[in-house]
Amino acid sequence: KGFSILFIATSVLFFSCKFHHEEYDKIIRNGMVYDGSGGAPFKADIGIKDDTIAFIGDLSGVSAQISIDAKGMAVAPGFINMMGHSEESLFADGRSQSDIRQGVTTEIFTEFSMGPLNEKMKRQMQENESDIKYPVTWNTLGEYMNTLKEKGISCNIASFVGAGTVRQYVIGEDDKAPTDQQLDSMKILVDTAMREGALGVTCALIYPPDNFAKTDELIALCKEASKYGGTYISHIRSEGNKLIEAINEIITIAREANIPVEICHLKAAGKSNWNKMDSVIKIVETARKDGIDITADMYTYTAGATGLTSCFPPSLQDGGFGKLWERLHDPSIREQMKKAMNTDAVDWENLYYGSGGPENVLLLSFKQDSLKKFTGKTLAQVAAIRNKSPEETAMDLIVEDSTRVGVAYFLMDENNLKKQVILPWVSFGSDEASYTNSGIFLKSNAHPRAYGNFARVIGKYVRDEKLMPLELAIYKLAKLPATHLKLQKRGELKVGYYADIVIFDPATVQDHATYSQPHQYSTGVIDVFVNGVQVLKDGEHTGAKSGRFLKGPGYNL
Repeated sequence: KGFSILFIATSVLFFSCKFHHEEYDKIIRNGMVYDGSGGAPFKADIGIKDDTIAFIGDLSGVSAQISIDAKGMAVAPGFINMMGHSEESLFADGRSQSDIRQGVTTEIFTEFSMGPLNEKMKRQMQENESDIKYPVTWNTLGEYMNTLKEKGISCNIASFVGAGTVRQYVIGEDDKAPTDQQLDSMKILVDTAMREGALGVTCALIYPPDNFAKTDELIALCKEASKYGGTYISHIRSEGNKLIEAINEIITIAREANIPVEICHLKAAGKSNWNKMDSVIKIVETARKDGIDITADMYTYTAGATGLTSCFPPSLQDGGFGKLWERLHDPSIREQMKKAMNTDAVDWENLYYGSGGPENVLLLSFKQDSLKKFTGKTLAQVAAIRNKSPEETAMDLIVEDSTRVGVAYFLMDENNLKKQVILPWVSFGSDEASYTNSGIFLKSNAHPRAYGNFARVIGKYVRDEKLMPLELAIYKLAKLPATHLKLQKRGELKVGYYADIVIFDPATVQDHATYSQPHQYSTGVIDVFVNGVQVLKDGEHTGAKSGRFLKGPGYNL
C-alpha cells in the first residue's frame, strides 16, 4: 500500500513537472513583482507561454526553455510612453532603443497623425523629410500603422487621429472655419480612423492649422470618436498666459462630447505663469470629482522642445509653412515680427518671450548640412556669431533651413514638476522620438527626455528624492495609461495578459542624457519582453522586433 502511494505521488510529480515544462517558454524567477495595480510588491515567479503571462506564483522545480533569475530586481509591466513621437524614427531604426532601454514597451502617437493623407499632404511630407528618409506609400492612418509594423518594430505602437490632420485634408492650411459639408467630411475621416484602430482624437492647439479650430469644431470631431469609446488628447490651447482658460476648454470638450480627455505634457510655461499650477491641479481634481474622466501626462524636464517658428504668431503661418517662408522675406513683416517676438502675447503662445530670451532657446536640429554646425548652441550664441539680433537670426535660420528648425525652450519650474510627478492621475510621455545613439540620429541633437524621461521617474523622483513609492510610479508608468486608453490586456502583470515585462534594478536605474550630450542611454534596466519576446537581454538589445499595432476600441466595430 505504501509503495502504491509513493508510486502515485512520484507519477503526479513527474507529470506535473512535464506539464509545466511544456506550458512555459520562459520563466522569470525570484523577482520582486510590481504588478502595476499600485499595491505592495511581492516575490513571485512568472511563467510566459507564447505572447502571454501564463502563471504568477511559485515555479521552483519547474523548468522552461529560458529561465531568468531576477533576484534583487524589480519585475514590472512594460512602461507606456503616453506621448511619443517615434512616427518617423522607427522607419530609420525599428529597435526603439532609447525607450526600450528604459523599459518602454508601447509608444503612443499624439498631437498629429500620419494619416489620413491626400495627395498634396503626401507630397509635402515627402518634401519635408530631413535626415530620416522613407517612402510615403500609405493614405490612411491604419495603412501607416500597418506599414510601420510590417517594417519591423521592437515596441508596440498605437495612435490617435489628428484633428489638425483631418482639417488639413479637407480645408487645407488656411485660417477659416469649416462649412457644414466640410465638417461632415472631417467627421467621416475620424469615423474611418476609429474603425481602423485609432485611440481617439488628438490635436496641438498652439500650432497651425490646429490652432485655427474653434471649440465647437473639436467637440464635433470628438463626438465621432466617443461613439467608439475613444479618448481626446490635446496639447491644450495655452500652457502659459491662458492656461486656466485652456484647461477649462478641454473640460468643456469632455463634457459636451461625453469623452475621456487627456492633457498632453502638463505644464505651466513661462515664469509669470508658474504660480498657476496649484489652480490647475485644483480645477482638474474638481472636474474628476464631478465625473469628468480627465487625466494628464508629463515629461520630467524643465525645457520643452518644438520649432523655432513658435516665436511667431499663428497668423503668420496662415496658409502653411510655405506662406510663412514667403512672408519672412518681406522687410515690413520682419519688423512686425521683431516686435511680436518681444511681446507678452495673450492671443497666442509666444515661447520665445516665455523662455526669457535667446539665451534660453537651444538649437537642436536643422535640415541643411550648412547649418548643422549651430546644433547645440543657443540662439543668443548664433546671433553673436552672425553679428545680428536674435530676432533677425531666428527668422534667417528658418528661411535658410526651409523648416521650422528644432529647438528647446527653457520654460518650466522644477518645483512644479515635483508637484505634478506624484499626482495619481498623471502618467508620463517623452514628447520625443525613440533613437539609437549612432548613425543618422547623431546628425541632430535630441532633447534628453528621449533617452531619460522614464528612468528619471524611478531614479530621480522615486529613489533619490523619495517623492513617491515605487509601486505608485509603476502604476503611473503602466496601468494608468493602459486603462485610460482602453488598451486590452496591457499595463499590468496578470495571468492572461500580454507579456510586456521589464526587469530593472531600482538601486541603479539612472538617466545620463544631458542637453549638451543627449545621445546617452539610461542604465539599470536589465531585461525587457514585448509580447513574450525578449528584446533586451542583460542591458543589450537582442534585435528582436515583436512589436504590434495596438488598436483602439472602435477597431472593426
